[in-house]
Formats: sequence, structure tokens, C-alpha cells
Amino acid sequence: MDRSTREALARIAAPAAFLLAVTIAVVLVRAGLNSNEDGAPPSTPTVETQTVEELPPVPTVPRVTTSPVTTSETGVEFYEIQSGDTLAAVAARYGTTVEQLLILNPDADPVALRIGQRIRVQ
Repeated sequence: MDRSTREALARIAAPAAFLLAVTIAVVLVRAGLNSNEDGAPPSTPTVETQTVEELPPVPTVPRVTTSPVTTSETGVEFYEIQSGDTLAAVAARYGTTVEQLLILNPDADPVALRIGQRIRVQ
């Protein structure tokens, strides 16, 4: 074998030998961690289960709706936002569109309505 061939073999064999040594060390350490003091493999741990008593149902609170406040002299009508309301639901209730509600309420954020917020519907 000439010198260049030996050098090429050494460049390949050295890292391979190192990886083999590390792999063997990892296998031995894991085997030591996974066995008991007497060298036997660990036993399967037991899992205790507990029964949970069933909780009584949570009572539901009826939704209280408030009627809109109307000022008769100008014909302007307001609606107070309730939990779960969307502009689309309010628009459908009053026979209008979301776009019209946004025109009547330029400061209203359609994705962040607040409970108790009053919006103009007519």
C-alpha cells in the first residue's frame, strides 16, 4: 500500500472507530440505567386508578334580554349588546345589514363587541 492510500484509510477509519466507541458507551450506560441494583431488568410499574365521583350538573342561567331603547322624537333606536351577540345577529334581528350597523356606529369594533355596549340600530 502506498502512503496516500494509508492516509485515506486513516481518515475514514478514525471517525468510524470513534463513533463505534461512543455507541458502545451509550448502550452500556443505558443498560445500567434501565436495570435494578441486582442487574435484573426493571419491573413494569403499577398504575393506581381512582374513581372520580360524578359532579352535579351546573345550573344554567337564563339569558336576560333587554329591549332596545327608543327615542320617539328622532326615531333613533339603540340596542344593548348581550353575551353571545354578533353584529350579524343584531342586524338580522332588526332587519338590517352589518354594513348599515357599521355606518350607524363608526366607533364600534365588529370583532370586539362588549357586553352592555349600546349600538345604534336605526
